[in-house]
Amino acid sequence: MNVEVNPDEDTEWNDILRQHGVIPEKPPSPTQQLEEAFEEALEKAHENRLEGKSLDELDELEEDGLEDEAFIEQYKQKRMAEIREQASKERYGEVVKISKPDYTDEITNESKNATVVVHLSYPGVTQSKLLSALLGRLAPKFKDVKFVEIDARQVNENYPLQNCPTILVYRDTNVVKQYITLDTLGGNSANLKDMEQMLVTVEAVKESDPRLIINQEEEDRYRGKSSLRSGRYNDDSDSDFD
Repeated sequence: MNVEVNPDEDTEWNDILRQHGVIPEKPPSPTQQLEEAFEEALEKAHENRLEGKSLDELDELEEDGLEDEAFIEQYKQKRMAEIREQASKERYGEVVKISKPDYTDEITNESKNATVVVHLSYPGVTQSKLLSALLGRLAPKFKDVKFVEIDARQVNENYPLQNCPTILVYRDTNVVKQYITLDTLGGNSANLKDMEQMLVTVEAVKESDPRLIINQEEEDRYRGKSSLRSGRYNDDSDSDFD
């Protein structure tokens, strides 16, 4: 006699059948999966709550006694290691202008060690002038990224004028990203933030990097609010009750 079995039912008989591989294991419910994913995300966020904090911020947390000292010390050591690693990579600091014979050594080979951002420029083109100025400001700020400028005609004498400026991003000897003109990076109104976002997009700089303008502005706002709170406290202490 054949007995029909509903494999989705939670019965003792079905448990026995699952143990013997007669019917498949019951998949977890979507609600259970969501709850587990949510709990995992919360746990991960808690574990990484000190990620990206500066040494000064870690010192403040330690002084305030808001975190376990051993846990803070662990992140301090990690942050110091990151700072040392960052310093070891800061080998550049300016835009290097090259000609065609230098291309392989200055760009292709150098991209084995760092991200190389190449500006194919063209004299007299407004966006090329703008890009030169912006990269000139980025280079001393992000010394672990190499910035190179070369006349597009040195690369190809027939390179289309309308494609200038062109940005080529090299990593491990390959072009990993290409921008034809600045039209997708702010156009004639492109600014330093746009260029920094480009560095984040091509993974030359981490989104959490404190050197980025947006992160510096957030830090300034945070410190400004802290100063205001401190100021209000001091004003209260200088009351007529002294």
